[in-house]
Amino acid sequence: MREWLQRVFEGRPTWMNVLMVFSAYMAFVYLPWDIFVKPAAIDEEVWFGIRFHGGVAKFLALFHWVIYAAGAYGFRYMKSWMWPWAAVYAGQVAFSMLVWPWIYMEGILGFLMGVIAVVPFALLSVALWNAQNRFEATRPPLRERYGEWALVTGASAGIGAEFARALARDGVSVVLTARREERLAELASDLEKNYRIETRVVGADLSRPEDVERLAEAVSDLDIAVLVNNAGSGYSGAFAKQDAERLRAMVELNCAAPVVLTSLLLPRMLARGAKSAIVVTGSVAGRQPLPLHALYSATKAFDLLFGEALAVELRGAGVDVLVLEPGTTDTEFQEKAGEIAHSGEPVHNVVATALEALGCRPAVIPGWWNWLRANVAMRLLPRELVAHLAREVMARQTPPEQR
Repeated sequence: MREWLQRVFEGRPTWMNVLMVFSAYMAFVYLPWDIFVKPAAIDEEVWFGIRFHGGVAKFLALFHWVIYAAGAYGFRYMKSWMWPWAAVYAGQVAFSMLVWPWIYMEGILGFLMGVIAVVPFALLSVALWNAQNRFEATRPPLRERYGEWALVTGASAGIGAEFARALARDGVSVVLTARREERLAELASDLEKNYRIETRVVGADLSRPEDVERLAEAVSDLDIAVLVNNAGSGYSGAFAKQDAERLRAMVELNCAAPVVLTSLLLPRMLARGAKSAIVVTGSVAGRQPLPLHALYSATKAFDLLFGEALAVELRGAGVDVLVLEPGTTDTEFQEKAGEIAHSGEPVHNVVATALEALGCRPAVIPGWWNWLRANVAMRLLPRELVAHLAREVMARQTPPEQR
């Protein structure tokens, strides 16, 4: 508990931590009570110093709810969009504190109360305005943060290839591994030419245990600082119609391979005496039961719990662990899994989100809509209902002959 609190509150001045806690209290305690419990007859909201009552107040409270929820999240992760909007909102509060006593209190007392009340909120607005550098702080390049070499599995296409490009852009040399060596060789040539880094290509089928061990041996001479466990596969359709050998291979690739590879490389990372990182590519599918993708969602639930546990276990040991949980992404995954093509998140957005979150949190879901689907439904609805709703969605993405 102490370590978690330390992580939550580190990296911010005390006054910002106070604002974060206050925003969280307003978003998760006061405003839900104010909106859903407090009688409308006595409800009151103030905007720009003007009081609103009844149904109008209830409606305007929704905007306060969104603002404070965004504030709690924005302060927690020091999001760049907090500037200048946090300062602007604080300025609105300062204006309200000045105007409200002038309108609703009489005489010199109202005037003095407004003048006195505006001071702390005006100072807060100025402090938030001057905190631009904190919200827009740039991180050092990945090579400077972690080291010279990274290993990316499933690097021949999609998210894996984009991870390789992003690492190379930051000066990190990359070991590329996947089954399709010709694609890896082409990507390696592009990375060396465009970013002047070193590469190494290791062809491997990580659904085969012997290839996982061979891969670890092939990089034993390198100081691997970043491990991206990205290789994975899907298999869409009714479980009774699926091939048992392909199901076994998916469990080996999605679950056993990242476990064994991490186990083989982690001792070397811990012995480096420098910061290291491990990324596990999961999926929002791992947040819920997913009929017509039953085994795939189960493997990604495994990845999520494995990665989150490692993140806490290795905190303080110099190894940052992140589980990346993308939703539908514009890659070849849909075709390989046997799904009907449908739109998804651009792959560069997914990887950019992951690298922004690396070292800050144990798991990240790219995209607000994906986050809402993954969290709100599972927290508010019965699991059985969520599974039935998920089946309706997956049926539209699964060819009729596979249902």
